[in-house]
Amino acid sequence: MKITTLIIGAGLGLLPAAAALAQAKLVPTQSEVTFVTKQMGVPVDGKFKKFDAVINFDPKKPEAGSVSITIDTASAAIGVPETDAEMPKPIWFNVAKFPQASFKSSAIKGLGNGKFEVAGKLDIKGTVRDIVVPVQITQAGAASTAAGSFVIKRLDFKIGEAEWADTTVVANDVTVKFKLALTGLAPL
Repeated sequence: MKITTLIIGAGLGLLPAAAALAQAKLVPTQSEVTFVTKQMGVPVDGKFKKFDAVINFDPKKPEAGSVSITIDTASAAIGVPETDAEMPKPIWFNVAKFPQASFKSSAIKGLGNGKFEVAGKLDIKGTVRDIVVPVQITQAGAASTAAGSFVIKRLDFKIGEAEWADTTVVANDVTVKFKLALTGLAPL
């Protein structure tokens, strides 16, 4: 099953914002969180249809910023009805017990030229791991886009247990990609 793809649900849910920073607003219709895994060696693309982000961030003072992302794990889809129906089940995302995945930042480091590293805690299915996410911010007028990708190991988060723990069928690596369209972010 292409359920591995679900992994991305990788709960991106970022930290509460610093009061002194302006909060950027997510533009959901122009944003996306997707994931790619392999099933029997073939890439399988999926997406999360529902997610939210709280971003308090000034690109000129990244260390004072915070990001918090939450993903509705029940919104995971790869477009195959049978597989989409399996993803909410306990063996995969266990949506009844863990309805959200989240990422909360703990540190943001500016690298120059609109590039940042966001360290934080990724919580999926009740398992929390430290990760560092590379982010590229681009701006056009008042619109900003924060984009990036990172790889997680689905089995670290108990995504695809029992017979699905065999990584020859569903790969352990899942690439999570995001593009967050924002308004209200200070200039780079």
